[in-house]
Amino acid sequence: MLATGLSAAVKQGRAADGYPSKPIRLVCPFPPGGGLDFVARTLGEKLAERSGHPVVVDNRPGASGAIGANIVARSAPDGYTIMLGSSSTLAANPALQRRPYQAIIKDFAPVSLVSGVSYVLVVHPSVAAKSVAELIRLAKSQPGRINYASSGTGSASHLAMELFKDMAGVDLVHIPYKGSSPAVIDLIGGQVQAGFNNLIPALPHIRSGKLRALGVSGSARWAGMPDVPAIADSGLPGYEALQWYGMLMPAGAPRVIIDRLHKEIAAILQLPDVRERIAREGGVIIGSTPEQFAGHIEREIAKWTKVVTAANIRVD
Repeated sequence: MLATGLSAAVKQGRAADGYPSKPIRLVCPFPPGGGLDFVARTLGEKLAERSGHPVVVDNRPGASGAIGANIVARSAPDGYTIMLGSSSTLAANPALQRRPYQAIIKDFAPVSLVSGVSYVLVVHPSVAAKSVAELIRLAKSQPGRINYASSGTGSASHLAMELFKDMAGVDLVHIPYKGSSPAVIDLIGGQVQAGFNNLIPALPHIRSGKLRALGVSGSARWAGMPDVPAIADSGLPGYEALQWYGMLMPAGAPRVIIDRLHKEIAAILQLPDVRERIAREGGVIIGSTPEQFAGHIEREIAKWTKVVTAANIRVD
């Protein structure tokens, strides 16, 4: 038995030494052109440069990332099919579907958190609030009279505001839209008063004065809006809602292969041009060990399950 174990360990070590020895498929479970796709292509380019083997980004959108995720979960756990997953797929979807943390971990082997992107809480200029604390006071004085837009029931912007409502103890009325563009149009037009938006698309409207930014949803200010504080620092301590991205393999991948890919991802995230690219798109580098990433997924599912349950959010 000892000899068998040593032989298996030696074989795994050799596999890691030669990994990768052929092209890697990097599944992105969302369409081209979005934030997840951008990060996937940035990582894929650097992985290819460092390994000398192609890394092919394979966009498999649908069902909020579930289609791409299922493809990876059913793939051979040999390190040649990997996935850049997001909080939408790995935390929000399980929360909305009432799936436990264990259902995710049985399908995937976490490798590393990669990066995160904050949202920005904005209001129409007619709203008599110039800070998060003022918006909370206003909402408490007018329960049920302030409307907020989201890009749809169960969307990231919807969940971010429901977390805000729960933590602040306020009553805001949800107005769901079919996508972020119509939501922003009506927010600019004053048909709705507030909402969470993605940083980069919201920035021109904030600079033009069409929208007023009250706070960003991450734990710190974003360099692109240095005058806009974190929500946690401006009226709602402990608040955080990030769109985060992380690398995973199918469950059952050898630990030596996981560690090898983790080492490469960690090195890539320290490259100045990678950090600059991600910052330019509104992101921040995170990074983690595989164990830290697994714990992060568990905490995020628990967090959003609580929000979904409290708000009684149901999706078809």
